[in-house]
Amino acid sequence: MKLEQLIKNCTPTQVVGSTAREVSGIEIDSRKVKAGDVFVAVRGTQVDGHTFIPKAVEQGAGVVVCEHLPEETRSDVTYLIYPDTEAVTGILATQFYGNPTERMKLVGVTGTNGKTTIATLLYHIFRRLGYRCGLCSTVCNYIDGEPVPTEVTTPDPITLNCLLGRMADEDCQYAFMEVSSHSVAQKRIAGLTFAGGIFTNLTRDHMDYHKTFENYRDAKKAFFDSLPKNAFAVTNIDDKNGAVMVQNTKAQVKSYSLRSAADFKARILEESFEGMNLEVDGREVSVQFVGRFNASNLLAVYGATVMMGVQPEEALIQLSAMKPVNGRFETIRSRNGVTAIVDYAHTPDALVNVLSTINEVLKHRGQCWTVCGAGGNRDKGKRPLMAQEAVRNSDRVIITSDNPRFEDPQEIINDMLAGLSDEERRGVLSIVDRREAIRTACMMAQPGDVILVAGKGHEDYQIVQGVKHHFDDHEIIRETFGI
Repeated sequence: MKLEQLIKNCTPTQVVGSTAREVSGIEIDSRKVKAGDVFVAVRGTQVDGHTFIPKAVEQGAGVVVCEHLPEETRSDVTYLIYPDTEAVTGILATQFYGNPTERMKLVGVTGTNGKTTIATLLYHIFRRLGYRCGLCSTVCNYIDGEPVPTEVTTPDPITLNCLLGRMADEDCQYAFMEVSSHSVAQKRIAGLTFAGGIFTNLTRDHMDYHKTFENYRDAKKAFFDSLPKNAFAVTNIDDKNGAVMVQNTKAQVKSYSLRSAADFKARILEESFEGMNLEVDGREVSVQFVGRFNASNLLAVYGATVMMGVQPEEALIQLSAMKPVNGRFETIRSRNGVTAIVDYAHTPDALVNVLSTINEVLKHRGQCWTVCGAGGNRDKGKRPLMAQEAVRNSDRVIITSDNPRFEDPQEIINDMLAGLSDEERRGVLSIVDRREAIRTACMMAQPGDVILVAGKGHEDYQIVQGVKHHFDDHEIIRETFGI
């Protein structure tokens, strides 16, 4: 691609060198730069990409995008100056990869909880309806049926546009994507055109990055502010921020609710650990999901599906065939009648949602056990809250490790226990080794009891002192149950 074509949608404030040259790639990581590439120097939260300009040029970068000219320049390199390189990275990347979101419909899902479930179910439904589809999610990315592993909810703009470009090149008609607050704040989705957006809910999360709840909320809202006029916005008005999200959007707004009048309305008729019977817009449907939070997620999926032109009856038929997403309220039963539930719940609100569902179905016919921890090098303020909610909503609690990352696991546990009274602490077990904590709960639980193993869900690893080890909650449970 010619450089002048690459920059046609974002004119630099200064150009040093020729824009008539060919470019072969675009990178923000100097280590990945190859001959003829464009290197974009971005000021990150940890490092400033400008310090790696000499390295990128040495690697063969023919073009450098930066906020100020480096002290030393080369005549065979073109320098493009922008006031905010973070803001233009996505615009350059989407242009380089052939404007993929102009060749297919991209739907984004944002909120604290429910993003993975909603995006994944939409992906599966539209594939069942005969469309080629892509998925960008926390669990795994997919190009139609081809899995593409992922480690973050929303990748950097170059990786993201490369992935979307591959989807469009392989004739995907739809793509469904989790949109994290980080991705909005860091402009990773800049340059993308969304055909629709879905808001799930908003509770405390990522305070280590956003610092205040208002900043976190505003990052989510900015996604809806940017939706075009011909897009749709489906929002959860059971959440007090549901109306706030869409108050400035240009998109067509539709609401959904389990509690009040809305464009899409549902209520739970009956539920067990095997599933629920729902009434959705006056029609009954049986689903393989449990809990109010999942009823809300399914209603969001239904609403978005209808907004994309699927008849309501057909949307409900598809919902009835869907299964829970990996690590989202997954049920494992022992031979002697103990039920274990693996869930990704890693915020206080998510923990309450899952435990409330368990208790509503359990109806005191057995004890509710909770095994949970909190991640290291993340928001410390939610640690005591997690312990409080676990104790408040469970009969027995075991506090353990999650992903301690670079922190001392015992210190994280101490932070959680600090939220409890002396009496509450006496009733709680703390076991640093997550494997032993899960095994202990599985062996102590009696027939009819339910064990929630929370926090890691789909993850098949644990990070201890920065080292990634294989670890899968499902495997430990099945091994202990002997199944």
